[in-house]
Amino acid sequence: QVQLVESGGGLVQPGGSLRLSCACSGTIFSINDMGWYRQVPGKQRELVAAITGGGSTNYADSVKGRFTISRDNAQKTVTLQMNSLKPGDTAVYYCNADVKTSYLRKFYNYWGQGTQVTVSS
Repeated sequence: QVQLVESGGGLVQPGGSLRLSCACSGTIFSINDMGWYRQVPGKQRELVAAITGGGSTNYADSVKGRFTISRDNAQKTVTLQMNSLKPGDTAVYYCNADVKTSYLRKFYNYWGQGTQVTVSS
């Protein structure tokens, strides 16, 4: 099976920075698009940032200019550098990836378990 494990969440003050990492493990043949989503209680999960297999990136308007997504294909990881954090960034952040487990299988979408990010004084 494929596992996505997030790390780096925690408590940070407004204006501070935090770096989230997501490691993919298991039987992995290829990874296509990857992304970070976040969710707060009572609201829909929303896309924060995405990165394609070729390295193209997309960001939610609310984080554009503050967050940076990157990937390391050799390590099978995706990271989210978060700067100038605001209280509104408080949420559970989830890693997401499209993974092919073998040449004969199609891509499937996988989720991490999530990591809490709290921005508060």
